[in-house]
Amino acid sequence: MSKSIAFFFLIVVILAGAAVALFAMSSHTSLAFNPAPSTIGAATAIGVRIANPHGVRTITARIEQDGNSTIVDQETKPATRFTFWRTHAGPEIIHFIVGKDRASHLKEGKARVIVEVRSNDLRALTDTIAVDADVVLRPPSVTTDGFQHYINQGGSEFVLLTPTGSWQEAGVRVGPATFRSFPEPGQSPQRVSLFAYSWDTPPDTAPVVFASNGAGPEATAHFWFKVFPKKFRSRDLSIDDAFLEKVVNQIDPGGSGDLVTRFLKINGEVRRANNKTLSDLRLKTEPRFLWTQSFLQLAGSQVESAFADLRTYVYKGKKIDQQVHLGFDLATVQHGPVLAANDGKVIWAAPLGIYGNCIVVDHGLGLQSIYGHLSEIAVKEGEMVSRGQQMGKSGSTGLAGGDHLHFTMQVDGVQVNPVEWWDDHWINDHIRSRLKGP
Repeated sequence: MSKSIAFFFLIVVILAGAAVALFAMSSHTSLAFNPAPSTIGAATAIGVRIANPHGVRTITARIEQDGNSTIVDQETKPATRFTFWRTHAGPEIIHFIVGKDRASHLKEGKARVIVEVRSNDLRALTDTIAVDADVVLRPPSVTTDGFQHYINQGGSEFVLLTPTGSWQEAGVRVGPATFRSFPEPGQSPQRVSLFAYSWDTPPDTAPVVFASNGAGPEATAHFWFKVFPKKFRSRDLSIDDAFLEKVVNQIDPGGSGDLVTRFLKINGEVRRANNKTLSDLRLKTEPRFLWTQSFLQLAGSQVESAFADLRTYVYKGKKIDQQVHLGFDLATVQHGPVLAANDGKVIWAAPLGIYGNCIVVDHGLGLQSIYGHLSEIAVKEGEMVSRGQQMGKSGSTGLAGGDHLHFTMQVDGVQVNPVEWWDDHWINDHIRSRLKGP
């Protein structure tokens, strides 16, 4: 064999090897909706996360319904079949518009959004992602009641609303907070929404009723209201080494660092995490009230701390932290009986950080009562309890200096002043008089 022929075969082998290597290096594309659409209107923006180290050559988005398919967006990039290995493409999110404006055949009902991409490498692999969504073309609308709504800052209120048209969510917004609505029994399509006006909401914030479908602008409505601003107390709370030893080692037994540093973490970071856990329990509520009578305050109790007290923590004469105490500290006798404030369902019965041994009872429509620092828990999650039933005993677990009950209530995850719920007159004026029950 001549040298030229041998050289030719060597080049062929090298090229073949290179082609095999490039072929093997080609890869599929990872696709994910960001986020997945649930509804599509006239012009709905959709995002898709694309990840391929070699990039993509073509992107095609289309929508299908009843056998009709329409391309709503398409993009083609220069091919890099043999040079893709030189660069590395990071993940990207591409956006496109889908809806009646891009596909005239769409009508209300189910449709499928499909995104197809081809990789920008030798194999040009095709990958596809699809999702089913509801096409919603009729706008939502909403009306509300004609009651006069007197609202205490830090308190609760109740409103009736009637959403119509194409809607999926309806409720009340107070600043950044959203409160759900639930069907009023026997009064379809009227719905009810129990909402909170939190202690730190500016008094000039107007509550707004809304209805939305996720496919376009939401509908809103306003009702008559008057807010009564409240001035909450401020107090210094002196703590010492004995207190720190007790609470820090109980709540954070495996922690590192000095006691003050660990306490500040508990009082801040752990407090926020615990309050989020409580707030998330709103998702376990029943879609109806479970109670009929007013709520009970712990009998014979002495109020040691009130709702929304601003506490400044003082250690060795120095202010080291400041937190808002969102509840009542009620003291009776050591290890005194803790009673259910009203009928409901136990949705938490376990230790919870700063709250120590804790019980949460759901009373329906997002209304829940919280009992903290218990020395003993005598109920289980899922158990139905009656107003006045003993559920445990008071104690000093969690972030507590002495034996007492930390009691508060929350509305759809926002903690509120329980004083209103202890008042049968308030309940009658704000709840019962607007409903056929409870």
